[in-house]
Amino acid sequence: MTDPISDAILGAHGGSAPDAAQAIPNPADELAAFKNMSLDQIISTIATDLAHFAISLAAAILVFYVGKFIINRLYGLTDRILHRRNVEASLATFVLSFVRIVLYFILIITCIGIIGIETTSFLALFASAGVAVGMALSGTLQNFAGGVLILALKPFKVGDYIEAQGFAGTVKKIEMFNTIITTPDYKTIIIPNGGLSTGAINNSTTQRYRRVEWKIGISYGDSVSRARQVLMEMLTTDPRVLNDPAAHDGLPGPVVYLASLDDSAVTLTIRAWVKSGDYWDVFFEKNEEIYNHLPERAGISFPFPQMDVHVVK
Repeated sequence: MTDPISDAILGAHGGSAPDAAQAIPNPADELAAFKNMSLDQIISTIATDLAHFAISLAAAILVFYVGKFIINRLYGLTDRILHRRNVEASLATFVLSFVRIVLYFILIITCIGIIGIETTSFLALFASAGVAVGMALSGTLQNFAGGVLILALKPFKVGDYIEAQGFAGTVKKIEMFNTIITTPDYKTIIIPNGGLSTGAINNSTTQRYRRVEWKIGISYGDSVSRARQVLMEMLTTDPRVLNDPAAHDGLPGPVVYLASLDDSAVTLTIRAWVKSGDYWDVFFEKNEEIYNHLPERAGISFPFPQMDVHVVK
């Protein structure tokens, strides 16, 4: 049983079925074929086409949900494999994001083909649109390239404390386009990878030790040697402060320098080395200890800018 529309089109082209299959249908001929058909034939043809389309659409929907289920399973399997092989969290996040995007793209193309849309033309159209979008989103592509460079060169990893692009915090995720950090006051900062890969980064976690520095001012006339003695006692009695160069990569012990003679104060610089994890605790605790105990134990006073006014009667 032949399709009335196909017969009419073949008759209009004057060729056999194989020849007509290679020819491009003429819309005018197709319209003429419809005019030569009865109402029952038109309704029957439309119903048949709608039935075919409904079946194709149902198959595409079924394939989409089955594919989505398979993608989730593959995603979970990949996640477990990366975790089992102790892959860095930053690289694992990047790989998982890339795998999900590629698999969903393949699934969507497959569903479009099942519906009946020519995928070759669609891919060509998608490639052309990709070029246009790529030019419009050059910054986004730069961020993608930056993410690849960060994962390849590893200037930092998840868990490191970094300072970059005017922000400071702990790295939580390295994604395809952005890096997410959490500040000490628990703000979430999203930094594009493009700027991170080309800008300066201060990574405080790569080194085992950090140097703590304080600057304090004492009054003119106060004993610098007495202030140095009390300050050194505060530092050397704290077990978190490194005092043995031989046991800590040759790092020096704590020191107190007379840094400068300023207008209103004699400025002392205090330096000590601690483990990176103890940096902030030592810094804040010693600030308070110096303020509370240096005047009491060394008879030191902290000057502040002041002005003497003499009134002439």
